Amino acid sequence: MNSAATDRQALIAALEWQLELGVDEAISEHPQDRFAEKDTAPPRPATSVTPATPRGRDPATGARPDARRKTLSGPETITEGNTSESTIRTARELAAATTTLEELAAAMRGFDGSELKRGARSFVFSDGNPAARLMVIGEAPGGDEDRIGKPFVGRAGKLLDRMLAAIGLSRDTPAPEDAAYITNILPWRPPGNRTPGVAEVALFLPFVERHIALAKPDLILSLGNTPTKGLLATTTGIRRMRGTWRRHPASGLPLMPSFHPAYLLRDPSEKRLAWRDLLAIRAALDGTEPVITP
Repeated sequence: MNSAATDRQALIAALEWQLELGVDEAISEHPQDRFAEKDTAPPRPATSVTPATPRGRDPATGARPDARRKTLSGPETITEGNTSESTIRTARELAAATTTLEELAAAMRGFDGSELKRGARSFVFSDGNPAARLMVIGEAPGGDEDRIGKPFVGRAGKLLDRMLAAIGLSRDTPAPEDAAYITNILPWRPPGNRTPGVAEVALFLPFVERHIALAKPDLILSLGNTPTKGLLATTTGIRRMRGTWRRHPASGLPLMPSFHPAYLLRDPSEKRLAWRDLLAIRAALDGTEPVITP
């Protein structure tokens, strides 16, 4: 098949995905005169007055203080909250002792090393077909997931299902070649749906890596900053990582970082990039050897 035909198929598939998402017009709600000159306000004079920092925020960063999370400018170390190396070692030993997904789920549910367990309603382990060739790893349960006990069941989950369907995959099919297996870095919902801290990710990483080893997928799709940084032991953000195949250090499997569906709901313009990532996964499932970026 020539490149023109391949590009045409990719464009058609992208259009079908947008139609599936409800896009039915290519114009905005109001007419815009793009030839009209825009009014530009004169530049404001420089001032030496230091803007006031909102009360309760760090004067240097503007961030809210949080005893369990902090911004790290260098290599990330496990020093947050009450997480210790001994607690991580316990998690690693519990994970290594499991030989089935059922045993792993029981070990994670019974693990008391995280405060998140005390504030969450449900333990969220996985969904989909464990025999699937593709394993999807997200961040953490949200409100809907915490209520139902399954990953990706809210608005972001519905978008993920449509994204997977666009490349012929489903979490509900029994056929491994057409299936997707879905989990998260964390099994417990962080309070207020906040971003998981570095230490929290490190604490559950032994369980996640054992999860990958027991499920034995061919490929991994990592959705968002948190799982990508944790799985690849990097501080590089998702915008620089997405779209390039990486090697998961623990399993050696090809891993594709991409945007989290929740982010795509906030910024639909990025769906075009996410679509490219999905096409790369489809190509790899169809036999194209992933080109790994060092």
